[in-house]
Amino acid sequence: MKGTNLGEFEELVLLTIASLASEAYSVAICDELEKYTGRTAKLGVVHAVLNRLEEKGLAKSRLGEASSTRGGKRKRFYEVSHTGKVALTRSKEVRENIWRNIPGFNLEGSI
Repeated sequence: MKGTNLGEFEELVLLTIASLASEAYSVAICDELEKYTGRTAKLGVVHAVLNRLEEKGLAKSRLGEASSTRGGKRKRFYEVSHTGKVALTRSKEVRENIWRNIPGFNLEGSI
């Protein structure tokens, strides 16, 4: 298993997997990322990140049932592993600690 440090896009993909729950497959992940970030998420890039997250042990996948609407192909569904949940929690804590320590910077009411 590779290291468990999260890059920014890896973190966004992992959070999106968590938010989609049982419906987290590559196309849905791309669509949600675009909705959340306003940026285009290319399917090939998302696939590469999903593979990397699995290699790191942060996500796991399973194949769904074959579907006639997909020409008999099966969707690969993703879920956040226990290690992934720990990494996301740690990432959130780090970000919150940094935000709390910015002197004179108050986000309340600024948006």
